[in-house]
Amino acid sequence: MNSGDLPSRRLADLGLTLPPVPAPLAAYVPAVRVGNTVWTSGQLPLRDGRLVASGLVGRALDAQDAAACARTCALNALAAAASAAGDLDSIAGIVKVVGYVASAPGFTAQPQVLNGASELFGAVFGTAGRHVRSAVGVASLPLDAPVEVELVAILHG
Repeated sequence: MNSGDLPSRRLADLGLTLPPVPAPLAAYVPAVRVGNTVWTSGQLPLRDGRLVASGLVGRALDAQDAAACARTCALNALAAAASAAGDLDSIAGIVKVVGYVASAPGFTAQPQVLNGASELFGAVFGTAGRHVRSAVGVASLPLDAPVEVELVAILHG
């Protein structure tokens, strides 16, 4: 693999860096390594310890703004996974993504919201970023977050 194919290089090419791993809000850890996989806890759209947006999608923000939040969640999930794996380049790809969207009544575009996360994983890992996914509408999320994303990543070797 040449350096241009490394996830860390692709992330840098996007103008992004992994943030510090957000501190857990309760009694859990951000990520756990199990064999050749890493499982993350749900990650909120936090930047510098603060939500980038809050409220119900379809009321307080639209699907496009919520997709940007999902991208922030995905970046936080990658930071947590990389921490458990040793570094971002130890991650071979993304296996599964689960996303929760705090949805106003009648809002049904949860899959489009979660594309914000899925598209980031594809940009960072190429075809290895393709994954199975669930997009779930919920009544509310911690801290009044609009989106929460968790993932399962597979490691090299």
